[in-house]
Amino acid sequence: MTAVLLTFTVALVASLVLTLPVRRFAVRVGMVDRPGPRKIHLQPVPLLGGIAIYTSVLLGVVVSKPGETLSEILAIFAGATLLLVIGTLDDRGLLHHQVKLFVAMPLAALIVLSSGIRAQVFSTLSPGASSSLLDSALTVFWITAITAAFSILDYMDGLCAGIAAVSSLFLAILAVLGGQLLAGTLAAAVTGAALGFLRWNFSPAKIFMGDGGAMLLGFLVAILTVELRATSQKTNWLSPILVLAVPIFDTALVSISRLRRGLVPFASPGKDHTGHRLANSGLGTRASVLIMYAIGISFGLLAILSARLNSEELVELAAIVMVCLVAAIALLECLPYEQQGSRSESPS
Repeated sequence: MTAVLLTFTVALVASLVLTLPVRRFAVRVGMVDRPGPRKIHLQPVPLLGGIAIYTSVLLGVVVSKPGETLSEILAIFAGATLLLVIGTLDDRGLLHHQVKLFVAMPLAALIVLSSGIRAQVFSTLSPGASSSLLDSALTVFWITAITAAFSILDYMDGLCAGIAAVSSLFLAILAVLGGQLLAGTLAAAVTGAALGFLRWNFSPAKIFMGDGGAMLLGFLVAILTVELRATSQKTNWLSPILVLAVPIFDTALVSISRLRRGLVPFASPGKDHTGHRLANSGLGTRASVLIMYAIGISFGLLAILSARLNSEELVELAAIVMVCLVAAIALLECLPYEQQGSRSESPS
């Protein structure tokens, strides 16, 4: 527990301190996000916040002095480095946005998979070579999907950083309950780094994390859920899904909505996300983001409570949550949002 708190503190302080010099560097090299029809900010905002988050997580993990898990840590940061670089190049306009989804994210997942980090779903039900192969495929799909979900969640000041902080906080709690050192320290580092960055990223944002930072946070949170599902006795198959309810729901909402309108979900950017619809209903940007924080916290608490349930009760809870989410999608489809065309741009 002491190591987890130390890791959190180091990552938090590092993020608070490092974000400002990174902001000045971004301004100096011209890495700014300029206003546009698909964006809500009215003035250019510096990018590259992902560098501060990455460095803070790294420093937090280093102070925890991982020993027997060093190979896994190296694999995790190799994948994280890849996504940070690719995301930064994309922010600079040097890459097609589909390179992230179809090349960088799966490759980062494969790097982690090579270290032995993988889901244990099918192999738990029926041990064997085929089950192991299915678990490997599930691991790559899950990490890619959650990384992509956080990538498109970064559309309002403080939203992605705040949801990442909430998610990783509850994952840290679950890890501590399960006695997992690697997952606990990594979750604490992500929580501290995200919260420290949020100080400068909450509305009105003084700096954006950029796509490199959003993918980095999604990638790390996805790995944490895989670690918990693989080894924790205090976690069940539903807990990671509940913890990540906000990014999963937001991705499902825009995907279903855009498909219904004949658009390609990840190639048709627009102001039709959950936060946009809440803001357009009269709540405003800050209130909409805070509501999404509250929803994330509520589902995080539900994830912890679900550890007390048996298999049948978990299925019942999953069914109730699914019905509620479908109803929420139907409700949000009735709220005002931008009816974008079929432009092919970097998704958001």
